Amino acid sequence: MSSPLTAQFRRWLAIGTGIGVQAGAADLRVVVTRVRPSGAAVLGATLIPRFRERPAAEWGAEYTAFLKRLGASHLAATVLLPRRDVIVRLLSLPGVPDRELAAAIRFQIDSLHPYAEEDALHAWARIPGTGAVLIGIAGRQAIERYIALFAEAGIKVASFTFSAAAIYSAIRLLAAPPAGGILAAWEDEGALELYGESESHPVFSAQFPPDRERALAMGAAELRLEDGREPRPLGGLLPAAKTFPMDFDLSSGALPYAGALAGACARLALPVNLLPARHRGSSSRAMFVPTAVLAVLLAVVGAGLAAISPLEDRRYLAALQAEIARLEPQARQAAALDRAIETARARARLLDDFRRRSKADLDTLQELTRLLAPPAWLNQLEITGEAVVLGGDAEQAAPLLKLLDESPLLHNSEFTMPMARVGTGETFRIRAAREGATQ
Repeated sequence: MSSPLTAQFRRWLAIGTGIGVQAGAADLRVVVTRVRPSGAAVLGATLIPRFRERPAAEWGAEYTAFLKRLGASHLAATVLLPRRDVIVRLLSLPGVPDRELAAAIRFQIDSLHPYAEEDALHAWARIPGTGAVLIGIAGRQAIERYIALFAEAGIKVASFTFSAAAIYSAIRLLAAPPAGGILAAWEDEGALELYGESESHPVFSAQFPPDRERALAMGAAELRLEDGREPRPLGGLLPAAKTFPMDFDLSSGALPYAGALAGACARLALPVNLLPARHRGSSSRAMFVPTAVLAVLLAVVGAGLAAISPLEDRRYLAALQAEIARLEPQARQAAALDRAIETARARARLLDDFRRRSKADLDTLQELTRLLAPPAWLNQLEITGEAVVLGGDAEQAAPLLKLLDESPLLHNSEFTMPMARVGTGETFRIRAAREGATQ
């Protein structure tokens, strides 16, 4: 918890404009926020529906047009990844100095996630004033998939982060956090997500099945808060916006609003960024490096020649400006080529992912054909990147769960509806997770 003096100091440094993007299961929520020491203002908010199903260029154009209307097209976005794609861990490392934190985390990181070492990406930040470290872990394939998706859409991204890091930073941006602990709850894609803070647990983040009473009891127990404590809405914890559009709904836009606040003042936020450094975009308005270098040279040379006669000054400045004008088209061509190369690379990676997925789907189909021998038969089969859903008839449906779990390609099989006796057989509907799928 920060002191009032620290909170006041942070408030005077809170200056910037940020874009928060919440990548949901189906839709993309975008909020643009301007932050000043006097408060925050929501400049605009929009919903881009079905972005995963539509061509990236199509919804990318919607995003770009939205930012142009607000004069924010130069900004890079802070993207909040879906909670299901990120494993959040709080690691206690009391007494470990900052210079040794990275080595201590590398020593323990393999025990904090189920991925192979080369298939995981992680980012971390120490919770100020504590011995705890907040760690976010995601599968490399999931991160690369989002990188390719946003690159194809032409969207500059500064950070891939997650709800806990953004909320923790946004709460402290303009004021000290509430005393006595925090517990917030909100619905997210059919699940109940909790965020909390307490003396014993600096940051708590978890998703639960939609059993509100049980989830709140577990969250309060983890945070060591009193039983029966009513959670606060997430929007009530964030700095209140002084101005906002009439159509802005804080209850549904709280997460991207928190991301926009954290992105506007990135130096004051927890630096938990899962986006590899080579893919991070900048919010600078400077577009041409050669022009910027020549402008610096112009200022230095102009100061050194201050004693020369005005006529010589004008001649020299005219020559420099002509050189700048001559090099600007080349700089534009170089920037355009860089963007085209990056787009081509992203599309190539996307095609490679599709080829690998097609082979995996065919292997799964062949495995199901082998496992479900006659007289069992299927009348429904759905194969996605994460799971297989199958329905049909069999003489006995109960043993199918064990049969599927013994397969090297499937695990965690379960009935999604009760079995029913039909004639001499039983109808069933089963969902099984695929091995290697992102959880």
